Amino acid sequence: MAASTGSSGSSKSEFTVGGRYRLVRKIGSGSFGDIYLGVNQTNGEEVAVKLESHKARHPQLLYESKLYKILQGGVGIPHIKWYGSEKEYNVLVMDLLGPSLEDLFNFCSRRFTMKTVLMLADQMIGRIEYVHNKNFIHRDIKPDNFLMGIGRHCNKLFIIDFGLAKKYRDTRSKQHIPYREDKNLTGTARYASINAHLGIEQSYRHVLSSHFDLIAATKKQKYEKISEKKLSTPIEILCKGFPAEFAMYLNYCRGLRFEESPDYMYLRQLFRILFRTLNHQYDYTFDWTLLKQKAAASTSSSSTVPAGPTAIDDKRDDKRDDGHGMGGRLHGGVPGPKKSNNNKTCSVIIKQPNWL
Repeated sequence: MAASTGSSGSSKSEFTVGGRYRLVRKIGSGSFGDIYLGVNQTNGEEVAVKLESHKARHPQLLYESKLYKILQGGVGIPHIKWYGSEKEYNVLVMDLLGPSLEDLFNFCSRRFTMKTVLMLADQMIGRIEYVHNKNFIHRDIKPDNFLMGIGRHCNKLFIIDFGLAKKYRDTRSKQHIPYREDKNLTGTARYASINAHLGIEQSYRHVLSSHFDLIAATKKQKYEKISEKKLSTPIEILCKGFPAEFAMYLNYCRGLRFEESPDYMYLRQLFRILFRTLNHQYDYTFDWTLLKQKAAASTSSSSTVPAGPTAIDDKRDDKRDDGHGMGGRLHGGVPGPKKSNNNKTCSVIIKQPNWL
């Protein structure tokens, strides 16, 4: 985001939006602009503040704020606290969240165990289903756009960044948008579905196929090369080394007709049954949880380590506040002051999902 003349990180720290939210420091950035850690001066609550220049070539923050309002109340949907204009910026204030799945994947040396993959897959399908039920498709499903919560929500997965989302059916009649071709690619090439690469209007099936690329993915290439690779790779080869349920998932998604509504419960059950078959415990102990606990155990014996899952908030992450380290390009990956209640180390009562 191109800053206005005279604006800087230091001057932003004196910037207050919405009459109460003071910007603290930059914690991320994107094509739309920058994300700042903010503090509600009335109660000390930490928030995420997205700034978009009035001069942006393709402004999207107003649209995104309206979409968030439509989605409010859903599990894993950030709460919007304020939207408006301050000086030369459009501003969106929302819940502060934790690191993205992309950052956590890097933190775990780009390897997730099957247990972590399956626990995440169940939540991801649920988030996608909710958005679809609100008559929208996301169109940019990727690891960067799924964030873990913080504090008591540290085990909950959130879906963000709806600037590219599109309404795919009429709210009242539920009439689906028409099938079209020769569409420009929308979203991120690596995670776009084959049909999206081919210029076909996106619908349910494309989002779910993108979700598969996300959970099964192992440097950025040109669109044509990515499309060619996806077209030439049989599902059996793509899923080699994975349990059969992954091929079943992708075959199902690719087999959906353009206007056909997916059976989300079938898709979730594929992975839930596999989870039980592998004798995993749904204890919210993700791979990064174990790494954090091991790191804590190796420190001074006087350190207090909670028994439950922990948020990634150790000192090495505190230094990464330039949007490129743990939590870069996201809402709250860089932990705030230790005194904040929002960033308490996660230690929650584990509640088993009712499907176990």
